[in-house]
Amino acid sequence: MSDATLIQQPDPTAQPDPTAQTAPSIPRPKSDWRMLMARPVTVVCLAIAGLFLLAGILGCFGFMTNLAMAKVGNSYDPPSLARPALWLGTDILGRSILWRTIYGTRVALMITAGASVLSLGIGTVLGICAGYFGGWVDVLITWMFTTINSIPWILLVVGITFALQGHEFANGETIKDRYGDLPAIIAALGLTGWVGLCRLLRGEVLKLRASDYIQAARASGAGTFRILFRHIFPNVRHLIIITFSLSAVGYVQAEVALTFIGIGISEKPSWGRMITDAKLEILRGVWWQMAAASTAILLLSISLNLIGDALSNQRGK
Repeated sequence: MSDATLIQQPDPTAQPDPTAQTAPSIPRPKSDWRMLMARPVTVVCLAIAGLFLLAGILGCFGFMTNLAMAKVGNSYDPPSLARPALWLGTDILGRSILWRTIYGTRVALMITAGASVLSLGIGTVLGICAGYFGGWVDVLITWMFTTINSIPWILLVVGITFALQGHEFANGETIKDRYGDLPAIIAALGLTGWVGLCRLLRGEVLKLRASDYIQAARASGAGTFRILFRHIFPNVRHLIIITFSLSAVGYVQAEVALTFIGIGISEKPSWGRMITDAKLEILRGVWWQMAAASTAILLLSISLNLIGDALSNQRGK
């Protein structure tokens, strides 16, 4: 008899032994998104940010323009539950504070999106290049953000905004006359808001450049662009996302500050325009316009800051 016949074949009709011990199952790790959504505070903040995003999109497509500019009551009607337009009262022209607050989200969304795309793009490219290539590239980029960082930020933004708004075309028309206030403000915030991300990415890439897997990729013949896009960028992507969630609040507050000193939004409703209009109304007891704009900024700021903290803590685990 051969050795093969001595091997006992399993019986397909045999019933499993209930007393037999089975190997414990290994739980699958939860994804970062599921763990983030497991926190009630983060879910609430995401919902609030989503509502602001929806309001901004509606404003960008013109759904709130007529409501924000229409007269719905008398001058300085206090908040009332009579109808939704009067829930937050009216301004000096009888326009609804609620509709103007919702429409002001459009300006906040456009400034945040435009300035973030510009600043994150510049900061990402310069920060990764400075950290990876080193040498004269690092020296030049470090000199650039050190110089910009030495100038008071608000003065730099004001100067760039003034210069862009006053630039004249061949026919004597300025950028402000042709395109309004927003392009100059977005450009000024974007051109000055990349310094923090650049410094952060430079330090992170300096650490990643010396790691073993980057050295192995170089030894295997991987090119510079493959290393940057396949190995470096995925490991610093979380820093870009966190920086966006935290810097968006600063852009909204910068619009309020610029409008308050007279070089911001001057035509369409915005939170900065509402606060500027309400600074003298407070003395007469008309508090609802200031309260509405300030509450909107406060809710958005707290929500984005808590989301950024949650992302940072989740990544740090």
